[in-house]
Amino acid sequence: MIDGGEAEVRCRAIVERGDPLLIIGGGDGTISAAAGAIADSPTRLGILPLGTLNHFARDLGIPTDLDDAAALIATGAERRVDIAEMNGRTFINNSAVGLYPLMVVDRDLQRKRRLRSKRLAMVIASIRTLIRFGHQRLTLTVNDKQTRVDTPLLFVGNNEYQLALPGAGQRDTLDDGKLCVLVLRKKTRAGFIAAVMRALVGRAHNDDMVRLDDVERLRVDSRRRHLKVSLDGEVLRVNPPLDYRIRKAALRVIAPK
Repeated sequence: MIDGGEAEVRCRAIVERGDPLLIIGGGDGTISAAAGAIADSPTRLGILPLGTLNHFARDLGIPTDLDDAAALIATGAERRVDIAEMNGRTFINNSAVGLYPLMVVDRDLQRKRRLRSKRLAMVIASIRTLIRFGHQRLTLTVNDKQTRVDTPLLFVGNNEYQLALPGAGQRDTLDDGKLCVLVLRKKTRAGFIAAVMRALVGRAHNDDMVRLDDVERLRVDSRRRHLKVSLDGEVLRVNPPLDYRIRKAALRVIAPK
């Protein structure tokens, strides 16, 4: 097992060598590192989903059974899909500013110090974060249009995400060439929870959140010196502004067409 940083180094070496295929086994973090290394190159990516959730593989239609995933790689069925970037760092699923990164930091500390399972630690972290509920004042530049928001959560996805159950958190396509940008409106703690629940059952109110359309570039600025930002489940401490962009058809991946 190697971490994401080492995976990226090895993947870049494979691309520089000119290998036509890279097969990587791991979760979304490892696959994200590999995708950043081989983007815009002729090297194709074969995925063996070995992570906990495997969001990227699921949305591509890659089987969770390893024998079936290996058989798919053997077919060589290639697709070109988008990836996204924040300040030059690749992400294949999503990024967030606000409450979610705080939950992830709490979750990871619990797993390290108390050896809790990922799911249990996330439940406890969610409760704690809601107790410390707060907002971020951000300036957004969407393509070339600027606006200011006060929000508990800014979500940026690589292509459009579904919100309502049963498909919440899934994507129908990975080649639409757009960022999915969701801004939750300023709420009380109870109002935030209610807005999330309404979104999950497909009954969101107009004042629950704003979905920004046709976003290819997004700049996020703040008066704060640092922002905690999640990228595919990893939390970074970043100096604003945050510059997001979509990289259209940048990744060659072995996946069902």
